[in-house]
Amino acid sequence: MERKMEQDLGLDFLRIVEAAAIASAKTMGQGDRKYSDHVAVEAMRQIMDTVPMRGEIVIGEGERDEAPMLYIGEKLGLGYKNDVEDPNNYPEVDIAVDPLEGTNLCATGSSNAIAVMACAERGGLLHAPDLYMQKLIVGPSSKGAVDIDAPVKDNLKAIARRLNRDIDDLVVIVLERPRHKKLIADIRAAGARIKLITDGDLSAGISAAVAGSGVHAVMGTGGAPEGVLTAAAMKCLNGQILARFVLKDQLEDLEDRKKIPEDAVERMRAMGITDPKRIYDTDDLAPGKSIVFAATGVTDGTILKGVRFFGAGVRTSSIIMSTAKTKSVRFVDTVHIEGGPDTVVRF
Repeated sequence: MERKMEQDLGLDFLRIVEAAAIASAKTMGQGDRKYSDHVAVEAMRQIMDTVPMRGEIVIGEGERDEAPMLYIGEKLGLGYKNDVEDPNNYPEVDIAVDPLEGTNLCATGSSNAIAVMACAERGGLLHAPDLYMQKLIVGPSSKGAVDIDAPVKDNLKAIARRLNRDIDDLVVIVLERPRHKKLIADIRAAGARIKLITDGDLSAGISAAVAGSGVHAVMGTGGAPEGVLTAAAMKCLNGQILARFVLKDQLEDLEDRKKIPEDAVERMRAMGITDPKRIYDTDDLAPGKSIVFAATGVTDGTILKGVRFFGAGVRTSSIIMSTAKTKSVRFVDTVHIEGGPDTVVRF
């Protein structure tokens, strides 16, 4: 199953994220984040429905009936077509998507907007409601050395020790939000450096797990769906994410509290989450044995270049990873030729 998913579906997943990235990149800098997301969703769904699979969205654009496409529970792929002779010939997969992670980044032309998806065998990804989640993300060297309940300084000491460097050499990414005021102060008091970002904690998490990115950890509270996607990437990159859901009474900022629905606990239970205070490790968020993760840059970022348009086509920069027995991480530079037979492709 592992090799089958990677070999048979890997390039299809790559096509999906490339299509979403190209569509949204055409709207870059136009200041309309909703439209940027809309075109990414449409492009992703159009390609996804041509893939030889029986896919079900478990992390998507919203729960059933709240989004017209890529909603949680939507079934996609050739295996669900009415004219299919034997649906059992198509693998069943759970799908997590973020057609445009960093809608504001794309709308303003800022760095690190990406199109993302992850797939696993049925049951291989946590069904997470669109709520807040506290996260602590580290790379392979620091895996197993951190504790989400430990003081910030202790975690930074542990990371520095594993990397054989001083705390003041570390860079921690934090979302620039009022709720992170104390976290930011604690990191600075410990002596580490901080990279504040306005959006895109999923791409930040990937950076933390890739050596040479200059990022050593991600801390703070972000979206739960992005936490599941990050876990899928960590499984492929051998990094670690620790996370737990955040409820209304755990937030001090009034605007953040307003974003937590009154029925948050009920929504969790409806998705099979019985302990709202549980701490999730990487394998809890993405328990699947056969995981494929794919992302394409929309705007230039730490790991991936953004979409580049030229007279005869488009160039994309992507990453596709899997947890197959022959674990692989592929960086893919693709030129999509749209011109005539005399088109010249340059490096």
